[in-house]
Amino acid sequence: MIRAVKGTRDLLPPATAVWNHVEAVARRVFRSYNYHEIRTPVFEETQLFARGVGEDTDIVTKEMYTFEDRDGASITLRPENTAPVIRAYIEHRLDQLPGVQKLYYIGPMFRRERPQKGRYRQFFQIGAEAIGSESPATDAEVIEMVVEVLSQAGLSGFGVLLNSVGCSECRPKFLERLREALQDAAPALCADCRRRAGTNPLRVLDCKVEADQPVIEKLPSILDHLCEACRSHFETVQQCLADRAIAFQVRPRLVRGLDYYMRTTFEVVHGALGAQNSVLGGGRYDGLAESLGSKVHSPGIGFSIGEDRLVMAVEESRPDLIRDQLDLFIAPLGEAALRHAGVLARDLRREGISVELAAAGKLKRQMELANKLGARYTLIIGDNEITAGAYALKNMLSGDQQSVTRNQLMAQLRTDT
Repeated sequence: MIRAVKGTRDLLPPATAVWNHVEAVARRVFRSYNYHEIRTPVFEETQLFARGVGEDTDIVTKEMYTFEDRDGASITLRPENTAPVIRAYIEHRLDQLPGVQKLYYIGPMFRRERPQKGRYRQFFQIGAEAIGSESPATDAEVIEMVVEVLSQAGLSGFGVLLNSVGCSECRPKFLERLREALQDAAPALCADCRRRAGTNPLRVLDCKVEADQPVIEKLPSILDHLCEACRSHFETVQQCLADRAIAFQVRPRLVRGLDYYMRTTFEVVHGALGAQNSVLGGGRYDGLAESLGSKVHSPGIGFSIGEDRLVMAVEESRPDLIRDQLDLFIAPLGEAALRHAGVLARDLRREGISVELAAAGKLKRQMELANKLGARYTLIIGDNEITAGAYALKNMLSGDQQSVTRNQLMAQLRTDT
């Protein structure tokens, strides 16, 4: 038997109802903030991620699915979508359009990670990018939008973590200081951190190994090394969040795993996800467009939600969403009733009511099937009902049965669904 590839999975009903709910909420919230959908290819030239994400990041060195196309070109399945969005922004000259370009995406990403709870090799992200503004007010609005998506999706009890990772002016000086500190500290850290100490020391601060935390806590804090412009920017972001009554915690060790981030970085964590408790991460990337060939300065900020992990957390908070209940089961008695029911079912479905129409079978069997499908109501149609212009409608929860006309049926189902 052929099975799904390791690290991938099938998403099946009724669980897909939660996925649909989360995505519908995200689209609604994005629209209210004037964000518009962008859809980029699932594969890109490998160089896009090497230049955009960073040659020395774990994503590029260990996790990307890269292959040679028939023409010899190196192609990579997208491991993240900010770099592709910026590539599209540059290629299609979106910088020529008025105002800040606000774009969102929903779709699959690919990384060859060790599969674990909430982490898969094909995973899904919901993300957004605001391109063309350096304002700290934009940073705060993006974080506010994140909070709205999570709250309206049904998630509660999450926390916003905030930091600044400086800019091209102050971060190199901090990195020099960090490298000096790591000369003595690195031998006590895990193998990955010992490697990162030489290649990408900022990533050491992002280590999740519990035994490394006491050592990492003693390393220099980037907040003590911010230049005046970055310090002012960070203070304004915090003030804007406070104005919006958005609770947050400043975490000086919080960094992002991709090279293009600068200044504001943030994460949202939730206890239902265990040790790997991050639901989403994001931050500012003011130099990314230029690193990918743009001749126009295009500052930006964005985030990506791990949809697999968000759905898992929402399922914990809102188990009722998993029950994607059938509104109406129609049990026709005979060929004439089946034809009549087919037209009625079509009209009800056009009203947005979910309907299952039995094709054949005795009434007892049809009622058993309606129960198994979890229908709210069952409608019984026979020759007598057609002649009388009234059907037998049974409430499957209470067991009550009443005679209803077509208009009464429509009104009842609109009220209850």
